Amino acid sequence: MTVPPYQIQELITNVFSQLSDSVLQGIQIRCGQALGTELYIGCSNGELMRFSLQGDSNKAESYTILSRQSVPNDKAVEDIVLLPSISRALVFSDNQIHFYTLPSLDVVSYQLIKPIRHVITFAVDQLHLLRPMPPTSGPPHRLEPVDFCVIKRSSLAMYSLGQRLFYQKEIPLPQGGTLARRIGSSLCIADKINYNMLNLETAEIFPILPLNQDVDAPNLPVEPFIIPTGEGDFLVVSWTGQSSMGIFLTGSGDPVRGTLTWTQHPTSICLDLPHATAILPDGTIEIHNIDSQSLVQVIPPPPNDGPVDRTRLVSSLLGYIVPSDQYLTKMSKVPVNLDRRPASKLGS
Repeated sequence: MTVPPYQIQELITNVFSQLSDSVLQGIQIRCGQALGTELYIGCSNGELMRFSLQGDSNKAESYTILSRQSVPNDKAVEDIVLLPSISRALVFSDNQIHFYTLPSLDVVSYQLIKPIRHVITFAVDQLHLLRPMPPTSGPPHRLEPVDFCVIKRSSLAMYSLGQRLFYQKEIPLPQGGTLARRIGSSLCIADKINYNMLNLETAEIFPILPLNQDVDAPNLPVEPFIIPTGEGDFLVVSWTGQSSMGIFLTGSGDPVRGTLTWTQHPTSICLDLPHATAILPDGTIEIHNIDSQSLVQVIPPPPNDGPVDRTRLVSSLLGYIVPSDQYLTKMSKVPVNLDRRPASKLGS
């Protein structure tokens, strides 16, 4: 029997269980991230919530809320990016990047680092996102700074973040950008028409693929997707008019691997090599093997009386712990007789 690569498991039954119905009105989860035993959630009312997995030998593990706070101006939290190698988190809200500590999710003092304003989107170097957390014991560990790019209205600013934030340089970007992802010195960036590749060292930029290839509906707005694979290339998705096509591109814009196909344009995509997982507009989840380009699993949409609509997939690059009650069902306590004889008499 073939075992499917994935299954859906609910982590928290009701994130807003502590709120009254009157307060809850209209509040939604906008983003989330996980690392180890910690779960971080951003909400449409500007709240940041921190949950932690609590274990108990007598009952199933579960996530318990540890803290909740609001970003300035109570604006929606659009994204949370974890930087475990330097124990920091970037929180994107109201076109600003705010800086928090990990795992406590405390605000970094504004006297140390002020928020970055007028941000359209931003991209942390994927190679730096994959760095592990520093060891908790042993000699002091030198923290390598994390590099990221900030796309503004008509320019791109480059920063390096360690204990402090350092501005590196600015690159003109007349066409702007709506989404960007970075691997080393290569930045794949989408504007309103094309996917483009930008060399951050030379500032050279060139278009590589239109978002919409449908000649019958050239003005149809198409949501861009750029997903780093973790192996030096990007997955981008383009609508052809009949289906959506996923193409893997190197930092030079050259196609590699094979091509993925979806009958509808996805609403969310993430990678967990060798699989690409996508949510389609009807809530169906399709999982492809990117090596064979074959569809290996389909998870049907939730029932009408089931959970709320599936809206977003998120990759937690360094992994997280999933609660499990299997040990409770497969293990039970049994009495054990202890031999109280002195060690010298054992075996006699």
